[in-house]
Amino acid sequence: MNKDLVIIGGGPAGLAAAIEAKKAGIDDILILERDVRLGGILNQCIHNGFGLHTFKEELTGPEYASRFIVEAEKLGIPYKLETMVVDLSAEGEDKLVTYMNRSEGLVTIRAKAVVLSMGCRERSRGALNIPGYRPAGIYTAGTAQRYVNIEGRMPGKEVVILGSGDIGLIMARRMTFEGAKVKLVAELMPYSGGLKRNIAQCLNDFDIPLLLSHTVVDIKGKERVEAVVIAEVDEKSKPVPGTEQEIKCDTLLLSCGLIPENELSGMLGVDMNRVTGGPVVNESLETSVKGVFACGNVLHVHDLVDYVSEEAGQAGRKAAEYLKAEKNGAAADGGKAAEDPASPEKVIKINATDGVRYTVPSVIRPGRMEDKQVVRFRVGSVYKKARIEVLAGDKTLISLNKPALAPGEMEQVILQKSALEQAGDFDSLTFRIVT
Repeated sequence: MNKDLVIIGGGPAGLAAAIEAKKAGIDDILILERDVRLGGILNQCIHNGFGLHTFKEELTGPEYASRFIVEAEKLGIPYKLETMVVDLSAEGEDKLVTYMNRSEGLVTIRAKAVVLSMGCRERSRGALNIPGYRPAGIYTAGTAQRYVNIEGRMPGKEVVILGSGDIGLIMARRMTFEGAKVKLVAELMPYSGGLKRNIAQCLNDFDIPLLLSHTVVDIKGKERVEAVVIAEVDEKSKPVPGTEQEIKCDTLLLSCGLIPENELSGMLGVDMNRVTGGPVVNESLETSVKGVFACGNVLHVHDLVDYVSEEAGQAGRKAAEYLKAEKNGAAADGGKAAEDPASPEKVIKINATDGVRYTVPSVIRPGRMEDKQVVRFRVGSVYKKARIEVLAGDKTLISLNKPALAPGEMEQVILQKSALEQAGDFDSLTFRIVT
């Protein structure tokens, strides 16, 4: 089977990428989704708060997803459900996508371009090294969310949550709604990993305690969780002796971070960013493998799905530009050739320093960037009354004052192409936080 564009993952990122690629004139598209329906994780996110940026109204997760699903179906974009991609490799300019499902068995597609939009997964107990037996009653927050919202099952009645990621905070409220008693939320770091609005709406509104700089050091019970032991931790995240307290409960929910789902990216040999766990991409969201683009939570973990859709739309458009340029036998620059095609293409590296953990993209090619380039990043700590600075060499391009910055909330800066051109000759940009 031959395809122009294969999109791996039919969640919000994959759908937005497919829609924009189709609108840009690419007809030969196929979405591969391993679940029984399109929409990804949004199908189990029945709370509201989605779509404020994209649609200027508040929607639930399924409502937000359905708008993209309806548009994709109107555009006639084909997709395969319950289809697992098991291998991804390159052969010359083509990408070989091997998938498996019940009706077709094992099939390999020869694709000219691929968009990676596989999303992310939760960090499990095994990755956290919590001592104790392996009783029933230990779930990741997303698994518990699926049980309650889709399967109609209650994981437990007395709950302790470890980690203050957004899913954990939302599940604290959801379990309370369903009649469970949420004893507390413990967070290893001295700050929450979730959005401020979720702390206010999911914990404060229901008088659920949030214990910062605390972690679970033991789990009691063999057949079923009977209690957990929590303790305070020091600056090196080591438990402080004498601070242990035992909390009676029958359920422990883990909300300790999300990991981009990049096994397929690794098979292809894509360069990876150690901080994000996702691919290294340029201004076109193209990875180190030509013709392979990445977007959404497989690239870096987002806090708002609106940003996922916006980013994925760009990946779809850039994939379309790449395919058109390949068909025309030209360089994939979307019609924006470098100033001197005979000379090596200028590449500007972005350095993340002084509190900025990473940036997406990591490099920019000025000859191929649009008039405005969004650069997203997260900070490494909590800052009050800080300033985001972007430097071109020793010249300050951007300076933004911020009343507060936190790791749980993604920041973004918009680079103007004209500003980069006026800055003169430089080979790197520096993003930093000044307090």
